[in-house]
Amino acid sequence: MSNKNIVCFFFLLVVGVGCTSYEEQRNQLPDTPDRGQISISIDETFKPVMDELVQVYQSNHPQTKIEVVYKTEADCLRDALSDSVRLLFVTRRLSTEEKALLADSLRLNARSLVVARDAIAVIVHPNSPDTIFSMQEIKEILMGKYKKKLIPVFDGVKATSTVRFIVDSVLKGDSLTPGAMAARSSEGVVDYVAKNQGVVGFVGVGWVGNPEDSLQMSFLKKVKVAHLESTDKKGAYVKAYQANIYAKRYPMVRDLVYVLKEKHRGLATGFAHFASGELGQLIFRRAYLAPAQKRLGIRPVKLNE
Repeated sequence: MSNKNIVCFFFLLVVGVGCTSYEEQRNQLPDTPDRGQISISIDETFKPVMDELVQVYQSNHPQTKIEVVYKTEADCLRDALSDSVRLLFVTRRLSTEEKALLADSLRLNARSLVVARDAIAVIVHPNSPDTIFSMQEIKEILMGKYKKKLIPVFDGVKATSTVRFIVDSVLKGDSLTPGAMAARSSEGVVDYVAKNQGVVGFVGVGWVGNPEDSLQMSFLKKVKVAHLESTDKKGAYVKAYQANIYAKRYPMVRDLVYVLKEKHRGLATGFAHFASGELGQLIFRRAYLAPAQKRLGIRPVKLNE
C-alpha cells in the first residue's frame, strides 16, 4: 500500500471512530437538549410565564419531559446543593459562599444568567381610595407606621423572593412590621386583597401584568394595581408596565436568573439556553416582563385602573 493510501486509510479510520464514539457517548447520556426527563426548581412568583416556557419547549422537543417544582426562593437555593436538581430559576445569582459550597460538595461550578426582569406590583382592594404611593409611604406601610392602618400581605413572611426584595431593597435595615400577613401563594395574596379593604398586597407583576392572560384578567377584575413614585421624575407616579420595568422607572424591579449546574450538555442546558434565546425572550415579552438578553420592542399595556 502506498504512503498516500495509508494516510487516507488512517484518516477514514479516525473519522469513522470519532463519529461512532460521539453517537455512542451521546446515547449514553441520561438526557440531551432534545431527549430525556429532568426536574427543575423555580421561584413560585414566576409560575405564569415559566409554565408557558416549559409548555413551548416540550412542544418543540416532544421527547422531553420537564417536571417543574415551584417553591419559595430559599427552598430553590437549597436545591442548588442537590444532585437531582440541575437548574433553578430565582431572582439572584449564587453568592461567593454558595458557589464555594457547591464546588466543595458537588465538585462543579454553577453558571448563571439574567434572562428577564419583572417587578413587585402593589395591589389594593377595588374600593380602596389609596392607589398612589410614594416609596416613603410604602416603607411606612411595611414598617407599620403609615398614617392609615394598612396591613402588608405577602406570599409568605419569610423565605420568599418578594419578602427578601422588600427587606433588602426597600426597608434596607429597618424591620418589617410584625403585623404583616402571609398568604400561601401569590394567587392567595390576590384573593385576600380582593376580600379585605384594609390591606396592601405585594406580588410579582407576572401575576397581574398580562391583560392577554385570562387568569390574570380575572385577577385584575378583583383588585387594583397601585401607582408608585417614579425613579426618574419627581412628582410622577407609574405602574408596573413593561416599559417602566424595562427602563427601570418603576422603583421595585428585580431580575429573573437561571442557575445552571449541569456537567454535560443535557436537557437542563437546553432549556436554560432556550429561555435566554430568541423564542424564550419573545415569550417573556409576551408575558409583559422585560427580556434581558434580546433587544425586543416594548408592548403597550394597561393594568386595571
